[in-house]
Formats: sequence, C-alpha cells, structure tokens
Amino acid sequence: MDMDFGIYVVLGIIIFLVIVLIRCVKIVPQAYVYVIERFGSFHTEWETGLHLMIPFIFRIAGKVSLKEKVVDFKPQPVITKDNVTMQIDTVVFYQVTNARQYIYGVERPIAAIENLTATTLRNIIGELELDATLTSRDVINTKITAILDQATDRWGIKVNRVELKNIIPPREIQDAMEKQMKAERERREKILQAEGDKKSQILVAEGEKESQILRAQAKKESQILEAEAEKQALILKADAVREQKILEATGEAQAIELVQQALADSLVKLNFAAPTDNVIKLKSLEAFAKAADGKATKIIIPSEIQGLAGLVGGVKEAVSDKVQ
Repeated sequence: MDMDFGIYVVLGIIIFLVIVLIRCVKIVPQAYVYVIERFGSFHTEWETGLHLMIPFIFRIAGKVSLKEKVVDFKPQPVITKDNVTMQIDTVVFYQVTNARQYIYGVERPIAAIENLTATTLRNIIGELELDATLTSRDVINTKITAILDQATDRWGIKVNRVELKNIIPPREIQDAMEKQMKAERERREKILQAEGDKKSQILVAEGEKESQILRAQAKKESQILEAEAEKQALILKADAVREQKILEATGEAQAIELVQQALADSLVKLNFAAPTDNVIKLKSLEAFAKAADGKATKIIIPSEIQGLAGLVGGVKEAVSDKVQ
C-alpha cells in the first residue's frame, strides 16, 4: 500500500510540474501585445513570439490587439442650430497604439469613446443648421475625427476615421423635404422640357435657314452658269462673225489683187505689142462705154475721148455718103 501511495504522489507531482511548465510557456500571436504585471504592478510588454512566465510572480494584465477595430454606435439625439432634433448614428475606426496606456489609461475604453463621440457630435451639430448638417458630412467627419483623436491619445488609442452612418430628421421634416425634392424634380423636369423645346425650335429654324441659304446659293450658281454660257455663246458668235468678215475681206482683197494682176498683165502685154495712139484711144473709148453703162448721172469725158468720138462720127458719115 505504501508503495502504491508513493507512486501516486510521484505521478501527481509530475503532472503538477507539467501543468506549471505549460502555464509558464506563453506564445503571443501576430498583431497582439501582452501587458505583464509583476506582483500587481506593470513590468513589461510581450510582443509576438515565445515567452516564459514565472507562475505566482508574473501575471498577464491584458491581451491587446493592435488591429484596427470598427465600432458602430447607436443613434444619438442631437439638436441643430435652428432647433431641429434628429437622430445620428456614427461609425468609429480606431486602433490601439500603446498597450500599456490602453490597459491603465481608461476603464471601459469603448464606452468612453462612445460618450466622447456623442458629446462631440452634439457640439458640432449645435453650430450648424439643418440644411448645412445634411450637406456637410465630410466637414463633420473631419472635425469629429480630429477631436476624438486628440482626446483618446492619452488612452493609447488612435482614431483613424469617424463616419456619420445615418442622419434621421423628424418625420414632418422628412415629409417637407420629400415635397421639396418632388417640387425641385418637377421644376427641373419643366426646365429640361423647355430647354428641349427651345433647342428643337432652334434646330428647325437653323435647318430652314440653311435650306434657304442653299437654295439661294444654288439659284445664284445657276444664274452664274447661265450667264457664263450666254457669254461664251456671244463670244463664239462674235468670233464666228469676225472670222467670216476676215475671210470675206481676204477674199475681196485676193479678188482685187487678181484683177489688178490681170490688168497689169494686160498692160504688160499691150505695152509689149506697141499699140498706136488710135488703138489706145479705142481702148479708152471702150472703157468709157463701160463706165457710161452705170447709173452715174454725170460723166466727165476726157478731151482725148471727145476727139476720138468726133473721129468716129466723121468716119461714120463718110461711110454713109459712099453707100448712097
């Protein structure tokens, strides 16, 4: 019995030592920091890795995550500058930057951030009217973020961003806003319709104007082409008449030249034949006869032809006497 009891004691001691050893080995995961106390006071911070802790002397005061966290707070009643009560809920993005200050700086840090957000939001909204509140979310977010970040810095918390999730005005304000939006949409619709009609009329007028301009240009070009064709026809006709007159004049000149040449040739031949004075006078008489055969009312007879006429008359009388 004593032997069995001793074995149980030894096994118990071994199991106790194994448990104590297991409790002494601590592994800190990624993105976590363990705050370690020694005899109830802060001792050190354990970062990611394997650590050994002496039991009953050291104690883990807190396990702090360094990841960015998101907290969605319930809607808070706020009053605007123009005395309109509305409900606004916020979303806070924060991150622990100092594990020691986060553990020892404030009790219930999430509740502290929520209350600080609510009071800051009331202060900012109290300086704005309803319309400005609804249209200035970015400004409100920036102001709240700056104020919360400065206030939570001593708690080891970094506020990265604050967003207004919903802004819920009273029911009567919502009804009035919906009516206003409906009236605004109807006004814009009428404006757009009027602008469309205006543009349509302008396009029709411009189309008619361009059509008239094109018709006028076409008529002008047609008249120009007709005038050009008529001008070319007159030019061609004038050229034809001029060429005809030139040809006629050339023909007459050639005829005169031929007559003159023939006359010159006859004179040459006559001169070559050595005619007597009587023959010359006879030729002159023939020429005179041809000249007298015209329509002239007065004829000037040269003295030589007059003598020749008398000679012809005398010959004629002599011949007549002989015949009798």
